[in-house]
Amino acid sequence: MDQREAAMVQNSWYEASVTREPDDPALQGNIDADVCIIGGGFTGLSTAIALRQRGLSVVVLEAERVGWGASGRNGGQVLVGFAKDEPVINQLGPADARRAWDISVEGVKLLHRRVEQYDIDCDLVRGYLHVATSPRKAQALDAWVEQLRGEFGYEAIDSIAPAAVPKWIASPRYVGAANDRLSGHIHPLKYCLGLARVARTAGARIYAHSKVIKVERGPQPVVRTSQGQVRCKFVVAAGNAWLGDLLPKVTARIMPVRSFIIATVPIAPELANSLIHNRCAVCDTNFMIDYFRLSADNRMLFGGRISNGKADPMALIPQMRERLAAVFPQLAQTRVEYAWGGFVDVSMNRAPDFGRADANFYYLQGFSGHGVALTGIAGEMVADAIAGQAERFDLFARLKHHAYPGGPAMHGALLRLGVLYHQMKELV
Repeated sequence: MDQREAAMVQNSWYEASVTREPDDPALQGNIDADVCIIGGGFTGLSTAIALRQRGLSVVVLEAERVGWGASGRNGGQVLVGFAKDEPVINQLGPADARRAWDISVEGVKLLHRRVEQYDIDCDLVRGYLHVATSPRKAQALDAWVEQLRGEFGYEAIDSIAPAAVPKWIASPRYVGAANDRLSGHIHPLKYCLGLARVARTAGARIYAHSKVIKVERGPQPVVRTSQGQVRCKFVVAAGNAWLGDLLPKVTARIMPVRSFIIATVPIAPELANSLIHNRCAVCDTNFMIDYFRLSADNRMLFGGRISNGKADPMALIPQMRERLAAVFPQLAQTRVEYAWGGFVDVSMNRAPDFGRADANFYYLQGFSGHGVALTGIAGEMVADAIAGQAERFDLFARLKHHAYPGGPAMHGALLRLGVLYHQMKELV
């Protein structure tokens, strides 16, 4: 772990607000399993649970420790759908796009079921508020709501009349809004640690500090770390933005984009409850989004401000506080206590990228900010495929993706150009 990533974890309120069990052991020596999963976050752990439910033996290899990456640092927003609907509709067609949407909805319901079934204490709150910063964007938001209700049959979302917006959010910034009753938010690290407990109890073997350095592909793959190896029948790459060079042609199709979050000190309960109706999660519809929510102990968790990974979250606190004050002037003088960041694995078209590198080597990536819920159902789909029921997985595998031009060396420049383009577009 480099110093920058160590600081990201150290300054995280999520880490500060949990009590971790001792780390899982590192892999030592040679072992066998039906399936070896690379990555101990939402994706890998969800896949492990699903595979154990189908009777397969499972090993999970994590380079750091459970929940170290995006699964333990993200905004905690539990969302239906995808970062962008158009690629799904255009490539799959209306009927199959509807099937894909329904699967994403099942992902949220799966998360709800797991929280209840396994008693995972992760501060789950239902309710999600989409907000618009201009009349034009409010009209676009209303049109999107009608599309979801009409084309996708998603009736858990409703537009909010402009006059009623202040009743939902006590901010001068927003002129339009929509309420999604099924989506919501969680404490993501608590949820991830809960998934790990469920996976261990089910019989999955989890190894921490066991970075995969090579995969020998073939009919009987061998997954190697510096101190051991796993002989298996199937491999699932679930490292997302941290997969490295194990599948270079696959990882070339995502860009790791850093997003940052600040956490204020706890604010008075009366003030907290006055800011957001029903304590929903909130996100605006801009390209450079602000996303925020209240924690169980009445902190405002406020996220946004993307970069290609070189920014220091502590140095960004003044900018993030300024953005927070623009949304909630009531919090302009509220002290920020924590600041951290994590990578979002963004595909070029912002649709999920699921597929096979070989017949027995699966990958799941490109969640593009929708991974809290979508990772869970992705794990179910890949487990089904390994068990011989690949229909749902193959639906998503039909989505075509392209590599980012220029490779990782160009990511920073491409991100800056993309941000500039969308900033200019939003001014029109």
